[in-house]
Amino acid sequence: MRTGKALIDEIDATELGDGELAFWWLGQHGFVLKMGGAVVYLDPYLSENPSRTVRPLVAPEQVAHADLITGSHDHSDHIDRPVWPVLAEASPAATFVVPQCLLDRGLARQLGIPAERFVGVDDGTVAEIAGVRVIGVPAAHERLDADERTGLHPYMGYVLEAAGCRVYHAGDTCRYEGLQTRLQQLAPFDAMFLPINGRDARRLAGGCIGNMTYQEAVDLAGEVAPRLAVAAHFEMFPNNREDPAKFVEYMAVKFPSVPTLVPEHGRRVVLRKPGRSAGAADDRDVASCDV
Repeated sequence: MRTGKALIDEIDATELGDGELAFWWLGQHGFVLKMGGAVVYLDPYLSENPSRTVRPLVAPEQVAHADLITGSHDHSDHIDRPVWPVLAEASPAATFVVPQCLLDRGLARQLGIPAERFVGVDDGTVAEIAGVRVIGVPAAHERLDADERTGLHPYMGYVLEAAGCRVYHAGDTCRYEGLQTRLQQLAPFDAMFLPINGRDARRLAGGCIGNMTYQEAVDLAGEVAPRLAVAAHFEMFPNNREDPAKFVEYMAVKFPSVPTLVPEHGRRVVLRKPGRSAGAADDRDVASCDV
């Protein structure tokens, strides 16, 4: 597991061709994604917290190379409010992508980050940022909520396209009517990053809003059929965990043609063009894979 400067250096040194992408799991639903020359931080959760089971892999001031930073919704493990002003200073060229609903509620002002550094996204929004095309897909964090006045969604997922690649970062969501159809219309996907921690009465009563179960995540990915289905959001907090092996096992039985991955913190995964060999792996590139 690479952390700190070693992780940042590896991200910077990773060179990709058209139709190739790389990603690193930061924990929870946070990923660093590299497509072409763009470096994208998806829901990075970098605050120290005694409840975390995995400490932050990098300090926010080390993130000086971000082109795009997404926050799927305004929970601390997705929009890390204490950290975002530090990221804004460390990566002065980065654009922040958030639900438009949150900008209307004053998020930029509350964070002390200039409003022009934000792009708001809602259902069907298409934005071009740093060579990355971002498409908004609503998320149902227990419920498919919408602002009573504007109809905008406070929870979002994002489809990101660049350099001949397309990925879906679900944010925190349950399955809902129309989600599968929408994703099938946007397919094909190289990777889908999906929460699998599920939900139940105990957690909801305690204020822990839920997501897809691992079975529901398998069903969604199986029907959409990405090149790789990646489990996430299952390990960070002791009271909100799931065994990712169940996701892998269920997919193997129900949709055996869909490859799965349980990512490892800070370990690089490279998705190459079909048929292209990764070459000989060494200790600097042991996480590369062809899918």
